[in-house]
Amino acid sequence: MLEGLVTAVPHLQRLDGFPEVKVVVNGSAEAPGSSKVAVISGGGSGHEPAHAGYVGNGMLTAAVAGDIFASPPAEAVLAAICAVTGPAGALLIVKNYTGDRLNFGMAAEQAKARGVKVEMVIVSDDCALPEKRNVGRRGIAGTVFVHKVAGAAAAAGLSLKAVAAEASAAAEAVGSMGVAIAVCTVPGGKPSERLAPGEMELGLGIHGEPGAWKGPALPTDEVVGQMLERIATGMSASEAGGLVPGARVALMVNSLGATTSMELAVAARAALARLADMQVSVERVLAGAYMTALDMAGLSLSLLLVDDARLARLDAPTLAPAWPAACALVTAAPQLDDLDGRAGDGDCGSTLRRGAEAVRAAVAARAGDFDSAAGAAEALADAVRSMGGTSGALYSLGLTAAAAALREGAADGAGALAGAFQVAVGTIAKYGGADEGDRTMLDALAPAARALQEAASAGCSVLEALRRAASAADEGARRTAELAAGAGRASYVPGAQYEGLLDPGALGVSIWLKAAASLDL
Repeated sequence: MLEGLVTAVPHLQRLDGFPEVKVVVNGSAEAPGSSKVAVISGGGSGHEPAHAGYVGNGMLTAAVAGDIFASPPAEAVLAAICAVTGPAGALLIVKNYTGDRLNFGMAAEQAKARGVKVEMVIVSDDCALPEKRNVGRRGIAGTVFVHKVAGAAAAAGLSLKAVAAEASAAAEAVGSMGVAIAVCTVPGGKPSERLAPGEMELGLGIHGEPGAWKGPALPTDEVVGQMLERIATGMSASEAGGLVPGARVALMVNSLGATTSMELAVAARAALARLADMQVSVERVLAGAYMTALDMAGLSLSLLLVDDARLARLDAPTLAPAWPAACALVTAAPQLDDLDGRAGDGDCGSTLRRGAEAVRAAVAARAGDFDSAAGAAEALADAVRSMGGTSGALYSLGLTAAAAALREGAADGAGALAGAFQVAVGTIAKYGGADEGDRTMLDALAPAARALQEAASAGCSVLEALRRAASAADEGARRTAELAAGAGRASYVPGAQYEGLLDPGALGVSIWLKAAASLDL
């Protein structure tokens, strides 16, 4: 498995000593003598893409793999520490299982004895278990959020103490819960008979450990509701606060191995609806396989309490192959569909996802002239027509106008981008019949255009200009929660239907602009 992974992903490498030492490292990372903190995690195999799939710039520096569901030996963890740690030190992120705590802890102490600076953060996010036990709760899929926060903090150049503090705070602010209708089968073992056909188990562990409740299988909406109630209860005592009205969260809908994308989307829809009822604002949605349990037929939900600073860590760029950094609109589709369903036809996210997938396919196939800015805009205009609907037409019109502006303009760099963006926004307003303030995508596009112009006038680089535009688009999208719809489908329904909710089109703009602004790795 590891041989296949490092062969397929160019920046991944194995340490010497394989197979006894099963360690995957980031081959494109800065030299160990650099000022960046190394972030290391790992555990038993069988949870793929965890943990090696999260190795890459902006996330983990190394991952240590044990045998199936078995903690890696301390010698392998120590080898990882010694291979990737420089003067800045290393942070170990460990799921709360006895074997992992012991072996990672032993390696940490051995490294410290050699003069290496090491800190360790334990993640115990499983809300199926009560906190009142000596060993605490298990660490499950919420650990991936902690990987991302810590990796982004390390990439930003923070000290070991500061990186550990952010990781610890994220670990305190995350809660998870799993459910399954069939337990995983360890290779070479007999299939479990613990769950009969038509039964389900709530709160079971990622190694197939028995859950908190077993009974007849329930409809998805009801199951998800129970899971979120238990997560809310489990997070209520957190120092970071709980799922109180007004709380902001990132949601992870995680396949435990044998759950399809279709089923995950159904669960995501149910979770978003329930969280909206709880008056919890879902800022990011991840739906996919992030920490599995071999072939378990089930899923888990994880909620991470966020603020602007923590969201910036989640949005920060990474080369880790299993983190969906290049799929922002694809990942956000369930959230956008849910918002659109409150005042429209519920397909905004699906429409933008089709456009994102068409763009990725066009870029991969070089379906157009991507050697010039104007040619790239034209190629993207062709690609997004496959989105269909109003959004597809408006995005295609805007990109077509931008291509013409780039071809005719004399400016370059941020100035050329700002000019073309302004033309695109004007074209969308002209043909869409909406203005800023009408609760449409223009409420994010227009402030982004102004921010680009101001950044260009100030002599900013293209990347810095994009970052300012993304920030302005995010602020504009947030303001739509206070606006009455003056155009689009929402203008035909009572305001009470969408009161307090973000406009999905504006939020979509914010999401893709943030993704574009994070591409400089």
